[in-house]
Amino acid sequence: MEQLFVIKIGGNVIDDEENLAAFLQDFTSINAKKILVHGGGKIATKIGEQLGIASNYVNGRRITDEATIDLVTMVYGGLVNKKIVAKLQSMQCHAIGLTGADANIITAVKRPVKEIDYGFVGDVVKEKIGVKNLEALLVNNFPLVVAPLTHDGNGQMLNTNADTVASSLAVALSASYNVRLIYCFEKKGVLENIGDDDSVITLITKEKYQQLLHEKKLFDGILPKIDNAFEAINSGVKEVLIGHANDLLQNVTANTKGTLIK
Repeated sequence: MEQLFVIKIGGNVIDDEENLAAFLQDFTSINAKKILVHGGGKIATKIGEQLGIASNYVNGRRITDEATIDLVTMVYGGLVNKKIVAKLQSMQCHAIGLTGADANIITAVKRPVKEIDYGFVGDVVKEKIGVKNLEALLVNNFPLVVAPLTHDGNGQMLNTNADTVASSLAVALSASYNVRLIYCFEKKGVLENIGDDDSVITLITKEKYQQLLHEKKLFDGILPKIDNAFEAINSGVKEVLIGHANDLLQNVTANTKGTLIK
């Protein structure tokens, strides 16, 4: 099976022009089929303030009302996505920028209202990922840059968590490719000791995960990423890697630097 890298990059790299340029240069250098999924929440918040649209969060998740879905569609699907694509073109990497609505690649349903109404937030319908259309682009060696936006099939755009978009694409394409899903962020990997940036756990198996949970060694921010990772692996993804954005080129090799989950 051919190799495919699905790489998710967080807002902290996107916010810094220099870091972003270095990261995209590394992404360009990857000699394999590749998909980049990006966030951009801080930029959306900043532009929202300029436009008089306040950001509301509950449990760290953005409430997406009517004004906010217009804002994030403009910022994620327009400004951030096209800036990344333009930078990649300058590096001779002929990427195509997409949202979930483009070529019908990611359909979602509006999150049902329970205790909290999240507004226009989409939960991905995994069996409705447009695998054939994605493969048509990948087979022609187009790197894809995907914004964290989906659609409901009835003309409504929806805001969707970028980690979830990345894992959903990785799972859907794992029947056709040998997929490594890479989450890039500002730490070197999953840390055994949150106070020590060098205490990276290099490999987490299901048994090791249970042990770490039992010993209460995992901090809150990383737990959803690891849960996401195991969900992806249980659904066909070969490997998930959590590591520093600066280590991307190392982390597409067999000799990885971050935390490999398999």
